[in-house]
Amino acid sequence: MPAESVKTAFRTCPLCEATCGLRITLDGDHVTDVRGDREDVFSLGFICPKGAKLGDLDEDPDRLRAPLVKRDGVFVEVSWAEAFAEVERGLKHVRETYGPGAMALYLGNPGVHTMSGPVYNGVLAKTLGTRNIFSASTSDQMPKHVSCGYMFGDPLAIPVPDLDRTDYLLILGANPLESNGSLCTAPDFPGRLKKIRSRGGRVVVVDPRRTRTADMADQHLFIRPGTDSLLLFALIHTVFAENLVGEVHPLVTGVDELRELAGKFAPETVADACGIDATTIRQIARDLAAAPTAAVYGRIGTTVAEFGTIASWLVDALNALTGNLDRPGGAMFPAAVTRAAYVRKRPFRTGRWQSRVRELPEVLGELPVATLADEITEPGEGQIHGLFTVAGNPVLSAPNGPRIGEALAGLDFMVSVDPYLNETTRHATVILPPPRVLQAPHFDWAFHSLGVRNFANYSPAVLPLPAGRPSEAEILMRLILIAAGQPADGDIRGVEETMIGGILAKAVAAPGSPVEGREAAEIRPLLDGDTPLERWTDLMVRLGRYGDGFGANPGGLTLEVLKDNPHGIDLGALQPRLAEALCTADGKVQLCPPEFAADVPRLEASLAQRKPGFVLIGRRHLRSNNSWMHNIPALVSGTNKCTLHINPADAERLELTAGQKVQLISRTGTIEVPVDFTDKIMPGVVSLPHGWGHSAPDTKMAVAQKSAGVNVNAVTDESIVDVLSGTAVFNGVPVEIKTA
Repeated sequence: MPAESVKTAFRTCPLCEATCGLRITLDGDHVTDVRGDREDVFSLGFICPKGAKLGDLDEDPDRLRAPLVKRDGVFVEVSWAEAFAEVERGLKHVRETYGPGAMALYLGNPGVHTMSGPVYNGVLAKTLGTRNIFSASTSDQMPKHVSCGYMFGDPLAIPVPDLDRTDYLLILGANPLESNGSLCTAPDFPGRLKKIRSRGGRVVVVDPRRTRTADMADQHLFIRPGTDSLLLFALIHTVFAENLVGEVHPLVTGVDELRELAGKFAPETVADACGIDATTIRQIARDLAAAPTAAVYGRIGTTVAEFGTIASWLVDALNALTGNLDRPGGAMFPAAVTRAAYVRKRPFRTGRWQSRVRELPEVLGELPVATLADEITEPGEGQIHGLFTVAGNPVLSAPNGPRIGEALAGLDFMVSVDPYLNETTRHATVILPPPRVLQAPHFDWAFHSLGVRNFANYSPAVLPLPAGRPSEAEILMRLILIAAGQPADGDIRGVEETMIGGILAKAVAAPGSPVEGREAAEIRPLLDGDTPLERWTDLMVRLGRYGDGFGANPGGLTLEVLKDNPHGIDLGALQPRLAEALCTADGKVQLCPPEFAADVPRLEASLAQRKPGFVLIGRRHLRSNNSWMHNIPALVSGTNKCTLHINPADAERLELTAGQKVQLISRTGTIEVPVDFTDKIMPGVVSLPHGWGHSAPDTKMAVAQKSAGVNVNAVTDESIVDVLSGTAVFNGVPVEIKTA
C-alpha cells in the first residue's frame, strides 16, 4: 500500500464503559488494524475483542448510509432535506391531532456511548414538551441512581470501588471480566483484580453463575437470584450484632434507624432464601469489617431485580458502616472533568408525576419502559401516538419486547435515529442514520464520573464527513429545532446559542464560579472548536474543576489541551470528597432514607413467598453488548451463542439431552431454545443471554439474522418492577421448562 495513504489515529473506544485507548491504522478510509494504545494513560494498552473489531463495526455494509422514509409500507432512500421535512410533517400531525403529550421519546443504551447523545438528548426531551420520556435506564441502572439520589442527594454521585488500593472487594451481581465494568470505569478490570490478589488482598464474588470473574476470585458464592437485598441486610445485621461497625464518616446519619431495620434479617433468617448458609454470611461480614480497606460493588444482577433499589442502597450502607465510604481503598466519588465543584443541585426526589395507565412514578424525568406499551395501546387522553427513538431497540431490550413491537406497529408516526434497520426501527416512519463511528468525535461525558482514577480524554473524528452529510450532533440539533416548532430547514445555530447562553448565564451568576461576575457576552467569543459540539465541550471543560476558567486558572484544561494529549490526561487517584458530593437537605448522608425503610416490610414478606420451580437470569458475553454487536461476524462466533444454560442435575431430572430444544414458558410468552449443560450455574436457575432474537422480517442485519437466537424478553414480565425505581425485573423471572 502507498505510504502516503496509511495513517495512524488514536481514539477512545466507544463500545463500553471501560474507555480503553485504541491505536487505529487506516489505509485511506479503510481500517486495517486496531490495537490497544500502550501510551494511553488509563488503559495502558488493554483491549477487548469488541474494541479490536471497531473497524468492522465502522465499515459494516448493513449500516444505513442515507435516511429512509416509509412510503406505502416500504422504506425508500431520500435526501436529508426530505427526511427532516417528513419529520416536521409527522410531528405537526400528532401534535395538532392529539396534543403535545401524545409524543414520546425512547433513549437507548448506545446513546450514552456517543459524544452527541448526552449533550443533546436531554434538550430534545425537554423541547418535545411531553412527560412520556423513556430510556434503557429502567432496564438497567436506575435503582443505583435512586439509591444515590436519596442517600447523597445527587443521583449522579455514584461511589465506585477504589480498585487500585483496596484490600478486599466484595462483588455482587457483576461480571466485569465480560462486561469490562459497569458504573465503574476501569480499563483492564481483570488486571486490576489480579493486582488486588497479588498484593495480598481478597476478591469475593456472589452470583447465581460461576462467571469468568468468579473463576478468578478467591471465593465464589452461589446466590438465589433476586435475594441480594436479603444477603446485604444479613451482612449489616452481623456488623451490628458483632460490634464490627467501623469508623463511620461524621457526615453519615441514620445509623440507629438502619440498625433497627437490620435486626429482622439475621443470617439464619435469610440463609434458606439466599442459598448461602448463615456461617458463611457471618464470615463474609467479619472479613469485610476486618480488612484494612474494603469495598462492596453491586451491579446489574442486583439492580434488575424486584428489590433493586434496596440492594443498591445497602451496598453503600455497608460501605459506610465498615468505614470505607469516601476512603482510599474503599468506595469513593470520582471528580469528573466537566462537573464543576461550584454547581449545587436541588435535593433529589421522585414521583413528580406518574404514568397514565399504571400510575408508576417518574424518576429522573422519565417513566419506566415497562409501561411503554401500555401508554401506546391504552386509549384515552394522553395516549401515545408518536414516538422518537434514539439509539434504542426496546423490542429486544425491554421487558415483554414483542408486545412493544406490536404496539409500535399501531403508532401514527415514529422517527428513529439509528444506524440499522432493526427489530424496532422497522416500525419507524423515518430513520435518520448517524455517520460512521470514525467520522464522529468522542468524549466520555458519563464515564469520567465513574472512573477508578480521575482522567480526561478527547478523540477528534478520525475521518471527515462526506459533503452534505450531517453529523449526529447536527441530526439531533435539527430534531430539537423541529420539536421547538421551527421549520425543518431552519438555522440550527440558534440551538447552539440557546444552550451555550443558558450555561454561561448561570456560570457568571454562580458564587464560586471561575467566571463569577463576568459578562457572558465577553466569554462567548473565547470558546474554541470547529463545531457546535466541540465548542460545547470546550465550555464545559473550562468551567469544570480542572478547567482554565477562561483565564481564572492558568494552565487548566481546555479542549485544545485535550487535543494536544491524544493518549489522555491522568488527573490522579481518587480523593476523599464526600462533603462536596453531598446535595441532601441537611448536608449529610442519609443512611436510612424513610422512602427505602417503607419498602422493607415488602422485602421481609418475600421471605415467606418463595415459590418452587425455575427462575431465569440473563447472561453477558465478552464479545457482545446488548443487541447492537450481533452484525459483526467475529463477534457472534465461538462461545457467543444464544443457548439456555442449565445445571446438569436439573437437566438429568428433566431428562434433557445437550443441544435439545426446550420450551421456556412464563406468564408473558413461550420461546424455544437449545440447552447447554454447565455446573457453572446453580440448580434451579437457568440463564439466557440478552439482546438476541434477530428473526423479525423487513430488517437489514444479515449477519445477525443468520445467528438470530431468541428474544429472552419474550418471557420477561413487564408487570413486575422494582417499586422504588420502576426498573424492570430481568433477574429471577419465574419460568417453566418443557421439552419442545
